[in-house]
Amino acid sequence: MPLVLASVSMPVAADLDANLCEIRGALRLAKAAGVELVQFPEGAASGYAKSEISTWQDYPWEALRAMLESIQQQAQQLGLWVVVGSAHRLTAPNLPHNALYVFGPDGRLVERYDKRFCSNSEMSGWYSPGRDPLLFEVGGLKIGCALCIEVQFPEVFRDYAEAGADLVLLSAHSGNPFFLTLAQAHAELNNLWIGLSEAGEEARSAIIGPDGALQAESLGGMAVAKLDPEDPHWEVPLRKARPWRRRARSGALYRGVWDLDPRSKRKDTF
Repeated sequence: MPLVLASVSMPVAADLDANLCEIRGALRLAKAAGVELVQFPEGAASGYAKSEISTWQDYPWEALRAMLESIQQQAQQLGLWVVVGSAHRLTAPNLPHNALYVFGPDGRLVERYDKRFCSNSEMSGWYSPGRDPLLFEVGGLKIGCALCIEVQFPEVFRDYAEAGADLVLLSAHSGNPFFLTLAQAHAELNNLWIGLSEAGEEARSAIIGPDGALQAESLGGMAVAKLDPEDPHWEVPLRKARPWRRRARSGALYRGVWDLDPRSKRKDTF
């Protein structure tokens, strides 16, 4: 079934109320646009360490909890899937996870993705790494999650593709222009849709098709697109390239023809 996705770029502040105002406004706009799933940037709710958070000491965790519950309630009121970046508190003295919360249209907290490939600076007193990938399903589409610097790890996207993902939601707190280039490459190489949501006043949001081309893009706003695997436009990337590449990577295409000729093994002759 088709899925209408909105990837949001927004400013992220140290002020939780300001973040909540941005998120609430985006959710209302998304609902009016017929969106079913809304993706927000890394740290959209809580702020991001070093940028909006100077220390975890005395961080307003209870205020953050109330904010997340408010987002959860709005997801239910509007009937939307919502994926929002936030710190996730662990038991002291352990550092929090850098996470994405997944709220369902019934208001449930469906799942949480914890960033696995934390950067060197994140590991220097800011975050604890997660362990597991995340796949959840919306309308028959399998969806994975990734955060920021994980765009630099091809295995994240390859593994999601091999697990049957149709879409990966990549949320970031970065103005690195190469993130979009890398996301387009991962989409094309693995025949995946990728939603890119970045934080900042002039940050980028984008939805990339399984051929690597931009399906929608926005600076400082919301990119909206319909993801429809049955659309004939995706015949080549989804129904030809994807299965062919799986067979090629497994070696199944080549095992019957490898080394049939003795001259193939000779590397010292013309």
